[in-house]
Amino acid sequence: MDPSKDNPLIRFRAFIWGIGIFSLFALAFVVLAIFKGKASPDVAEDAAATPRYDTKKKVDTAQSANFSYKEVEAGKVVQVPPHDVFSHVGGLLASSQPVAVEKPEQIVPGSPTQKKMEEAAKTAAPIEVAEGDANAPIDPAVMAAGQATFALCMACHGMNGEGGPIAPPLANSEWVTGPVSNPIRIVLRGLGGPISVAGKDYNFPAPMGQLSSLSDDQIAAVLTYARNSWGNKASAVTADQVKAFRGEVGLPVLQVSDLKAPK
Repeated sequence: MDPSKDNPLIRFRAFIWGIGIFSLFALAFVVLAIFKGKASPDVAEDAAATPRYDTKKKVDTAQSANFSYKEVEAGKVVQVPPHDVFSHVGGLLASSQPVAVEKPEQIVPGSPTQKKMEEAAKTAAPIEVAEGDANAPIDPAVMAAGQATFALCMACHGMNGEGGPIAPPLANSEWVTGPVSNPIRIVLRGLGGPISVAGKDYNFPAPMGQLSSLSDDQIAAVLTYARNSWGNKASAVTADQVKAFRGEVGLPVLQVSDLKAPK
């Protein structure tokens, strides 16, 4: 290159032109990108969203149909929208007045109500029920019902009444086959404290809880089953015998001293 033709001004002007052209291209790309984003939506996203919108529309339509009044005949409504049900129930709850709980199963231990019951029980005459005939035949249907209910008991007392780490055995237990009032009262009130079964002493850390939520028939059946299984033999328990002791529900947990001594 001829040094005489090397003009710094010409080189500077060429550099400025290069910067300007590059800037124009960059600006053109930015403008195109902006206009493309505004004028051309994302086709892939729209394609994916369309089925979702269709599904939502179907769900909304189905819910609107299901959550509406339905009639099987004129004036006979068979379904009410949930929001009307909630509004009605909420209104009833808001306008209702609280009342004292009278169910003995829900009495709080140590509460004044329980203490009154306990004092009344001390002065009440002992409840006596007639013992049944241990040699009378047992209804197989009652045994089957009792076996089904015993599923609630086997976790603690064992599948075959052999007992476990938190409950004494029921097999060969004089407390099970003895006076019928003992097992009935234990189920209705629970049992705590030390106890001797078949000559062996037990004292578990927690008492047995009461199962008074079972019906009279269920308690009678499960006790009949326990009194006539695993080598046990005793009279069947009747629902009337259980009912006679229902008034004790809500009283404190029994101790062995509260029971009749087995013969």
